[in-house]
Amino acid sequence: MVNIFIIHGAYGNPEENWIPWLKSKLEKIGCRVFAPKFPTPENQCLDNWIKVFEDYKQYLDEESIVIGHSLGPAFILSALESIDRKIKAAFFISGFISFLNNPDFDIINKTFVDKKFNWQKIRQNCKNFYIFHSDNDPYVPLDKAEDIAKNLGVDVILIKNAGHFNSEAGYTKFRMLLDKIKHEI
Repeated sequence: MVNIFIIHGAYGNPEENWIPWLKSKLEKIGCRVFAPKFPTPENQCLDNWIKVFEDYKQYLDEESIVIGHSLGPAFILSALESIDRKIKAAFFISGFISFLNNPDFDIINKTFVDKKFNWQKIRQNCKNFYIFHSDNDPYVPLDKAEDIAKNLGVDVILIKNAGHFNSEAGYTKFRMLLDKIKHEI
């Protein structure tokens, strides 16, 4: 059985945007899907998110797939630095690894992005990376995705007019993401 993890972003939760739809679709094809709820914005810090994820780490194996939205990719990158096994794939949607110059987000995202990432270990611990970004994301500029892509040695999958891939942008479903995940299963 393929274990799939969906990580929401700051101010988010696992019951919003395309997460419930994707979880349902993946479960219907036989995947075990974990969509933990992380503390945000109160008590949001990398250490607290790592504590929540400890209960799930046992399910990370060579067949596992991780998916992160917004702040989720920065968290996943930190998780990939800390494991001692290789997972199958990571999907990053509207991700970033540095400050966004938005005080509402930068203060609670600081512990996730104000650090050096061990890119060699990250690449060693995951076979395939996919980075989705929109050409009109109101929160995360395209250069943030390009920075992650450069460090991972992959290209950005650019989608027109997808905003922040959230409900406000019409993303209660995300078929392209589902199709790419199915290719990895």
